[in-house]
Order: sequence, then structure tokens, then C-alpha cells
Amino acid sequence: MIEKILTPAEMLGQRQRLRAAGRLLVFTNGVFDLLHVGHVRYLTQARTLGDALLVAINSDRTVRELKGPDRPVFDEGERAEILAALRCVDYVTIFDDISPRKLIAELLPDVLVKGGDYDLDQIHGREEVEAAGGKVISLPFVKGASTTSLIERMKK
Repeated sequence: MIEKILTPAEMLGQRQRLRAAGRLLVFTNGVFDLLHVGHVRYLTQARTLGDALLVAINSDRTVRELKGPDRPVFDEGERAEILAALRCVDYVTIFDDISPRKLIAELLPDVLVKGGDYDLDQIHGREEVEAAGGKVISLPFVKGASTTSLIERMKK
């Protein structure tokens, strides 16, 4: 499972191999802290949209910037390992920017996917993927499945 966890540079090499083989790369990104059923359903559905699924996760530093000083619950290495253990996930990489736009522009996945809590015009990297001929898809949001709400329920 560790062989699924690649640096962004290693993932770029893997992307070139996938492209040469005519295989479609699906890209999604997020924090993926405290994996829950919404994540599992979303990732399983995302994987059906191509030949390989890459999950890019925010570094611990950027999670703190986005979510506050008490997050992430699990560090980036643990989050990457948990995601890599899922059958539907082919690759995991960690990026250290608030936005994944730079990584998306480098990889130019065939399909860029986000959860339904994002409108298409809010998806970072959309313009780059569409300009390269790729698709951008917003998958349905699983109501009640949110890490933030899960943490709040645990505090009570």
C-alpha cells in the first residue's frame, strides 16, 4: 500500500506512463481527515470515472491554515496511508499549497472530481483541465457525512 503513496514529482512520472498507455487519470483532492462513509462513497464513485484514481491531500500545514489549529486529527502520513489502503484509490500524494491548482495544472488529469458541496465554478483547476480537453465533475454530496460535524458530535 505504501507504493501507492507518491511525491508530486513521482506522480508526474506516473501520469506520463498512464497517458502513454492510454489510461484515464481521475484526480480529486481534500483533507480527508477522519475518513467516513461520505468519503468512501465519494471515492468509490470517483474511481468509476477512469482507469486510475489519484487522491491529493493537503499537507498538515495547509490543513491548519484551512481548518484551524486543532486539525488535522491524523497527520498527513497517516491520512495518506489510510487512503492508500482503500481498494478504489490507486495513488495518494500530499501537496503543500492551499489550492491544488498548481498540481492539477502539472498533472492535467483526464477527469477532475469534487464533492457536490462545490459548484463547478468553485473547483480549483477546472479551467486548466477543461482547456486540456478533460472533464470536471461534481459528485453528489452525502448529507450528514462531514468530518467537521463528526468532530462536533464527538465533543458532546
